[in-house]
Amino acid sequence: MLLIMGLGAQLSRWNREFCDALVERGFRVLRFDNRDCGLSSKFDEAGVPNVGQALRTGKPLSVPYTLADMAADSVALLDALAIEKAHLVGASMGGAIAQIVAAQYPQRTLSLTSIMSTSSHPDLPPPTAEASQALLAPLPATRDKETLIEDALKRQLAVASPDYPSCPQRLREVLVDEHERGFYPRGVARQLAAFLASGDRRALLRTISAPTLVLHGSEDPLIPVACGRDVAAHIAGAKLQVIEGMAHDLPLALTEVFADAIAAIARLSEH
Repeated sequence: MLLIMGLGAQLSRWNREFCDALVERGFRVLRFDNRDCGLSSKFDEAGVPNVGQALRTGKPLSVPYTLADMAADSVALLDALAIEKAHLVGASMGGAIAQIVAAQYPQRTLSLTSIMSTSSHPDLPPPTAEASQALLAPLPATRDKETLIEDALKRQLAVASPDYPSCPQRLREVLVDEHERGFYPRGVARQLAAFLASGDRRALLRTISAPTLVLHGSEDPLIPVACGRDVAAHIAGAKLQVIEGMAHDLPLALTEVFADAIAAIARLSEH
């Protein structure tokens, strides 16, 4: 089971409890850092795209890579590990990447779970103002470690699930570990540019034939639940599971719910 994480998020955002729950259900679980994140390859020579200007002016973004390239990275990881086929689980931007893998590499895909993601169709509702601020606000002028961790904590809490609150101390520890392991904002900008430039995936979604689950929170302020409904509507036979009170995170309290749902869709590939 290949876990594909979202924008700027390191592999550790797939918390150990979630991974253990999938292992307990019989899966070999793989998590990794996307390009330009964590300990993976960086694209410094590409510079930093001006995402803010592109959003303000509507001018097309010039990007060093796209989500299709990131999908090819996922398949290359399977190649390196000599894995012929895998169950794909992607969260947020990682869900979009997983969708592309399932569409373009059906021979490598056993099942697809798209969590809190979108088809990126332009008519879908945008993030709330607060969620947009959490995503797009510039880093604080002071760049010491403690200030940056406080900033990251504030951004994370802006999209956190209201009915499944995170333990503040644990969340802080996760963010401290991420900062020390691989703080790299330039990569976040390039990943975001890749996401924005990759465009509408509805046509691709219609080609997906693997058993598919779409998981989405009813309270998601960053990628509203309508976006998840749209993904499910464009994949034949997709199952949609909307979780009340969930926003744009992976609450520990929902670990068993996630694992049961993912395992159930994965089992459909055996028939």
